[in-house]
Amino acid sequence: MPKVIMYTTGSCPYCKMAENLLRSKGIQEIEKIRVDLEPDQRAKMMEKTGRRTVPQIYIGERYVGGYDDLSQLDRKGELTALLAT
Repeated sequence: MPKVIMYTTGSCPYCKMAENLLRSKGIQEIEKIRVDLEPDQRAKMMEKTGRRTVPQIYIGERYVGGYDDLSQLDRKGELTALLAT
């Protein structure tokens, strides 16, 4: 399974939904980067992704985007294949 990194905050419902979706696909380890606790990480996230909202998700080397992007991959049947690489 590829490494999953998620920029998140402690109170973000979309972050929790993204985590639940990933766990339902068998992902047990998610590296969470808390941008609410580490403001410099939010700046890095914005520089890398061009977005300021969370979650921002990486699966392996691929930037997925936010929860809507993740769930769209799942609806298209592409998420399972991405997680299998």
